[in-house]
Amino acid sequence: MRDTFNRMVGRTRYVVFRLFLHLGGTEVAPILGVLNHAAREAIDTDGDLQVMGEELVEICQTLLQYDDSWLSAANEGDVFWNEGEAGDYVNELFTDSAQRYLSEPDLSSDSGLDDPLSIPVTRNVIVMITVAYEGEVPDLETDLSNIQALKQALKALINLHYNNKLKAIQVHFSPAQLGDELTNDQVLQYYPELIPL
Repeated sequence: MRDTFNRMVGRTRYVVFRLFLHLGGTEVAPILGVLNHAAREAIDTDGDLQVMGEELVEICQTLLQYDDSWLSAANEGDVFWNEGEAGDYVNELFTDSAQRYLSEPDLSSDSGLDDPLSIPVTRNVIVMITVAYEGEVPDLETDLSNIQALKQALKALINLHYNNKLKAIQVHFSPAQLGDELTNDQVLQYYPELIPL
């Protein structure tokens, strides 16, 4: 009812959305390269929304290519009619994502570049994507605990960038660097909301 009234009076609808995607198997480690590249770009450009949007597109396309490795997922979000309240919720989700196990990359050095090639390769990668956008996107505002819905959601995120509807973009991932390992027990402990696909 409130939604209908706010639309009638022409108020802008803001949605804050967070997706968790758990990938597993021996082939998932290269995804960390794409994610770390995006993190470096975000820092190098001081979080420029256009650049981050392009990196989000690259991440979503990479995740779509690895759909055979998807193990579990979860999503959450909320609708706001006030940009400030939406921003507060984005900050809340940012803090939560950043505090998850091994989700902060060490970008202060070229860590790992001179390490021997025998470093352990993780069999688990968790990607957490948080966005704020204007309008309504049914493919994101639904249960994403099945593979087809998840594919549509990743495509919807790409379209949000191209339609200039994104207001905020955050990507966290665990483990945050090559050589760190995220065990099955840690996945269960730090990401309890995940639902098997």
